[in-house]
Amino acid sequence: MEKAYKLEFTEEKSGSLFVNCCGCSKTEPLHSFGPAQKPHYLIHFVLSGQGKFTIRGKDYFLGPGYGFLIPPEELVFYQADEADPWTYVWVGFSGMIAEDTVKMMGLSLNNPVFLSKRGEELYQAVKDMMEHNTYGIANDLRRNGQLQLFLSVIAESVPIEKKSETDSADNYVRRAVKFIQGNYCNPIKVTDVADYVCINRSYLYTLFRTGVGMSPQQFLTTFRITKAAELLQLTQHPIESIALSCGYTDPLVFTKAFKQMKGVSPSVWRKEMQKGETRRNKEYLKQIEDFINQVHEINS
Repeated sequence: MEKAYKLEFTEEKSGSLFVNCCGCSKTEPLHSFGPAQKPHYLIHFVLSGQGKFTIRGKDYFLGPGYGFLIPPEELVFYQADEADPWTYVWVGFSGMIAEDTVKMMGLSLNNPVFLSKRGEELYQAVKDMMEHNTYGIANDLRRNGQLQLFLSVIAESVPIEKKSETDSADNYVRRAVKFIQGNYCNPIKVTDVADYVCINRSYLYTLFRTGVGMSPQQFLTTFRITKAAELLQLTQHPIESIALSCGYTDPLVFTKAFKQMKGVSPSVWRKEMQKGETRRNKEYLKQIEDFINQVHEINS
C-alpha cells in the first residue's frame, strides 16, 4: 500500500515536451511496482527513506537525494525498504523532443540514476504542477514550464563525465548548426554560437573546418545569404527588409556580402531569377539546393 497524491492528464497531447502525469507518494514498507512498463518517460526523485530500483537485471539501492529514470516500454521494478520506506515525487512526460532531451541530460538505460542536492526545488516544481491541475491552456503552459524547470535541475545535477557520450565533436557541430538555423534572423556572431554550445571559438572553428569544410563564420554567412536568395526569389519584400530578416542590420553590408557570394547584387539576382529558367538561374538554384542538403546531412 501507499499514500499517494497523483494526477493523470489524459486529454489528447501533442507537442515538443509535455506532462503526462505527476504525483507524490509516501509508501508503506515493501510497497512495490512491477515488473511492468510505462508508455512514457517517468522520473522519480526520493525525498526520504530508501528503496530498490531494478532495470534490465541491475539493482540500484537508493536513498534521499537520488532519482531514477524509467524509459517508455521498458520493464522495471521498484520497491520500498521494509524498515525505512521511501517518499518520492514523480513526473511522467512525452513529446517530440523527449528522447533527445533525456539523452542530452546524460540519462539512459546504462545510466538511469542521478543524485541531486536540490531536492526542494524538484519537490516545489511537482507541487506547483499538482496545484495547477485543471483543464485549460494557462495551466497546461504552467505545468509544462514546471516540467522544463524540473528537468533543468536534474540536468545540472548529472556529472559532466556522464554526459560525455552526447558531447562528441559531431554533436557540438549539430547543435551549433541548429542554433544558427533558429537565430540567423538575429544579429548573432560566431562568439554567440560558441557560447551557446559551451566551447571556445577556436575549438568551434576547428570542429567546423573538420566536419563541415568551412569556418563557422563562412557557414553563418552562407546560411544567411542562402535564405536571402530564397526570399528574393519567392517574395516582393524590399531588399532592406530581406537584409533585416536575415540578420543584417546594415543593408550595405548585406549587399556587399551577397555580391561577394553570388557574384551579383541582390537586385540583379532578383531580376535574373524572375526571368525564368535561364542557365544562370539553374546554377543558382543548384547552389541553394546543395547547401540545404548539406545542412540536412549535418542535422541527420
